[in-house]
Amino acid sequence: MKCYMNVLGAFTDVERFGGRYVLMGAATQVLEGDSAEGGGAVISEWPDRATALRFWNSPEYAVARKLREDTGRFQVVLVDAEGIGAAP
Repeated sequence: MKCYMNVLGAFTDVERFGGRYVLMGAATQVLEGDSAEGGGAVISEWPDRATALRFWNSPEYAVARKLREDTGRFQVVLVDAEGIGAAP
């Protein structure tokens, strides 16, 4: 089942790991909860959760996570595409 990764506040290259960008936005507005207000947003699509986690835990992405350490507030959420309106 497809899985989506929503990153608020950071951008990175995901295509070589098997993901694709679905949405890239330059500014966000948080309507509820705490997050990176005013930062950017990226939603990437993955074949499944395991592939998304392989990207997240890869040595290459560890470098990106380290670079943004103590530079702001970030939120990363994985969402499986199941249920009403989910892609087949």
